[in-house]
Amino acid sequence: MTIRHLPALLLTLALSCAAATTIEAKVTLPDIISDNMVLQQKTDAALWGWAKPGAKVSVKTSWNKKRYSVTADSETGKFSLTVATPEAGGPYEIEFSDGDRTKISNVLVGEVWFCSGQSNMEHYMKGFGGEPVEGGAEAIAMANPKRQIRICQVTKTSSLKIEEKVEAKWCLNDSESVSNTSAVAYFFADRIEAALDIPVAIIVDCWGGSTMWTWMSEELLRSEFPGVGDLTHLTGGRPVGNEFQDPCMLYNGMVRPIMPYTFKGILWYQGCSDRGNPAMYAKMQAAYVRMMREEFNVPDAPFYFVQIAPFWYWDENGTESGYFVQDGQEASLDLIPNSGMVATCDLGAYKSIHYPYKKPVGERLALLALTHDYGVKGIKADSPRFDGFNVQEGKIHAHFTMCGGLTPINTPLTGFEIAGSDGVYYDAEAMVNPSCYDEVIIWSDKVPEPVNARYCYKNWTHGMLYNCSGVPACPFRTDK
Repeated sequence: MTIRHLPALLLTLALSCAAATTIEAKVTLPDIISDNMVLQQKTDAALWGWAKPGAKVSVKTSWNKKRYSVTADSETGKFSLTVATPEAGGPYEIEFSDGDRTKISNVLVGEVWFCSGQSNMEHYMKGFGGEPVEGGAEAIAMANPKRQIRICQVTKTSSLKIEEKVEAKWCLNDSESVSNTSAVAYFFADRIEAALDIPVAIIVDCWGGSTMWTWMSEELLRSEFPGVGDLTHLTGGRPVGNEFQDPCMLYNGMVRPIMPYTFKGILWYQGCSDRGNPAMYAKMQAAYVRMMREEFNVPDAPFYFVQIAPFWYWDENGTESGYFVQDGQEASLDLIPNSGMVATCDLGAYKSIHYPYKKPVGERLALLALTHDYGVKGIKADSPRFDGFNVQEGKIHAHFTMCGGLTPINTPLTGFEIAGSDGVYYDAEAMVNPSCYDEVIIWSDKVPEPVNARYCYKNWTHGMLYNCSGVPACPFRTDK
């Protein structure tokens, strides 16, 4: 190299270093903090990102012109803070700067719901192959970007270690985005936005076939469920068996990277992969909810979950799903404060586990939120629950709570079974008691001296007992 080439070389190096410094200094943000996002209203909403290590980072919010200041970590450059959010509205801008500005735009403030679970939560509005969503085409066709619904899709990501980042995209309420998102979550958002007339966001973070423990942290499993599950895959002791069913894999890859994004509540639809162990499931679901509330710093966040729907499960007369629905899912309802449950025993498709009736599920979730969290009156949104029984003149009288009257009256009911002291169950006749609308009378000529009864306990069944708000009663058994 000749001497005359040195000035040009030095200039190139200087410009390269300056560019590198600028790139390093520029604030970067996780995908979930980006254009079109929705922040939870009237709270201290979490924001975070990365800047030059040790740099002073300023954050300016356009709704109040307030400027916040935080220092990035001296080693990693990560920073985090909370900003006070106003009542629902927008659009707004948020500016981040450590000397070089990063701005996100079209930000709304409203109600944010975290939606997770397995395939019936994932079930796209456009349907799966051969498994459509009833009303899906209409919802897609009617999608309008001017509506205040926003969708954040978190990309399926499994990991043996806790990840800092995950791909996620905030979308407007356009037809393509609606077609590719969760039907249950979207129908929920549609009802909430229409009722409240404020921005509503769904963060869709789910994976079909996933187990409960894959959404839970290693720390939680080791401390509260020692000996449950083989965790050696996390340290190389064994190969990964299934990336969406092995413990902690989806927590590491899809939940931890979006912590501590601030949301209003959690919608959860999961259980088919865990239906063989109802007693453990109840405890694990309660622990999962506690973990989520603590780690996202939303201690009072409502948790609304959906029971698995009827399906033949390769033995239509088996009772595996019935025991799971009550002894696993409904039992957890009593363990989780500020929770609600959607019954689906009137839905389902015989040999399609991804049944098409997702609109009623989203609407029932919305009824729970509207009545419990948003002050709507005049609706009995909770499913009627069995609350004891007595035997009179060879018939079982089953009592229900939280119903405000059962329906249909003067109509034979299906899905009921009755047993004597031998424990053998027979299909039974049943009707709402005409003199007490919170009670069902159950009987069978084959069981003259009944001892127990149950409702919607077969894998494949069809419930038809509701309250006067159209909310279905939960499956039950008297022989606990």
